[in-house]
Amino acid sequence: MTIREAIQNDASQISLLISTLAEKYILPSCSNEGGKLLLASMAPDSIKQYINDGYQYHVVEYDSRVIGVIGIKNNCHLYHLFVSDSHQGRGLSKKLWLHAKNICHQNGNEGVFTVNSALNAKNVYLKLGFTPTGEVIEKSGIKDIPMKIYC
Repeated sequence: MTIREAIQNDASQISLLISTLAEKYILPSCSNEGGKLLLASMAPDSIKQYINDGYQYHVVEYDSRVIGVIGIKNNCHLYHLFVSDSHQGRGLSKKLWLHAKNICHQNGNEGVFTVNSALNAKNVYLKLGFTPTGEVIEKSGIKDIPMKIYC
């Protein structure tokens, strides 16, 4: 398994991974409209646009297949963090987070990161050191928990 910077050609695999996991774990807490918006934001063209716009994406590859991904917006906002069901519980989320965090520090982040956690992902972010900064927020039919970490 290797962690590397994502490229445009990874967009389809990233999209498949995150949209499949979102359908299973996030969409149940969304309205129908919210689910459609969320999945549209995870389409291959959306991922390509994020990469073009300077979001930092890194992937974990295993047997030429993307099994994990992290995306950071503006060098400080954790935008996507997903690991395939078959590889969860092996510390890959933490490895991706530490990898991306180090790169953000190298790029000038002074130690403050935010995330809008899906309801079911709260415990993952708590284990990474994030703390909630407010209650559950619902926007456009999508529920999340704002969280922050100082590191």
